[in-house]
Amino acid sequence: MDFGRLITAMVTPFDGDGEINWEATSRLVDYLIEEQKSAALVVCGTTGESPTLSDDEKLKLFSFVKKQAGGRCKIIAGTGSNSTRHSIELTKEAEKIGVDGVLLVVPYYNKPNQEGLYRHFSSIAAETSLPCILYNVPSRTTVSLSVATTLRLAEIPNIVATKECVSVDQITLIASACPDDFHVYSGDDSAGLATLAVGGHGIISVASHIVGAQMLEMIEAFNSGNVRRAGELHRELFPVFKGLFECPQPLPNPSAVKYALGLRGIDVGSVRLPLVSPTDEEAAFIAALLK
Repeated sequence: MDFGRLITAMVTPFDGDGEINWEATSRLVDYLIEEQKSAALVVCGTTGESPTLSDDEKLKLFSFVKKQAGGRCKIIAGTGSNSTRHSIELTKEAEKIGVDGVLLVVPYYNKPNQEGLYRHFSSIAAETSLPCILYNVPSRTTVSLSVATTLRLAEIPNIVATKECVSVDQITLIASACPDDFHVYSGDDSAGLATLAVGGHGIISVASHIVGAQMLEMIEAFNSGNVRRAGELHRELFPVFKGLFECPQPLPNPSAVKYALGLRGIDVGSVRLPLVSPTDEEAAFIAALLK
């Protein structure tokens, strides 16, 4: 399964009461596919505020987004958690809905060792026929999936990719030794071009909500051999890549990108507690960034 080069980790639109705004979700899906050129959407990942969504809400979102996309892009369900049993149950329900794949985060808080991580992911993969994407984000989970464990998991037929938010060094080592049909994605927008340069496949992005079409142009320029143009685009987009997370001090994702979407006329509401909306200073920074 090839999920494409540019995947958007989609925000979850909320209304003024903090409930899912289905009309806004419909508009957002169309916008990400048609205007921002997303080849696939991750639904209920970290950017979708998965920690504050119930399983019922997640399943409804998987079904709704799958129907709204109508085959125009692939739908990847965020079904990972720090409970193997829970992740298996949610993955099975997502498979019944007909999603195209699942994103499985490294278990957080309970801090398993590498053997525990291997058994966690391999156990989930054994219970589904869906393609599985690993998600390694130690800044959130405190535990990092090692290169060796990633390569071991890459031998499992339906574990098809990894989203890496670690380092270009780790991406290089995985890309150097993984099977040809195992894809490495950058989970850090600012490392996207470097990931391509060392053999990565693409980007699972937050900034693609705002500059997806330009990011795809960058990817296509690099893959066609126009490295100079790819570098120019990366440098142009770099302030957006960094600014959505550092505006001007660190702001938890997806507070900034939700505000930025609103400025672009795509109203997705605010975030659920414990996340909060940007301050006036942060909002002014985001507005200036988009200009």
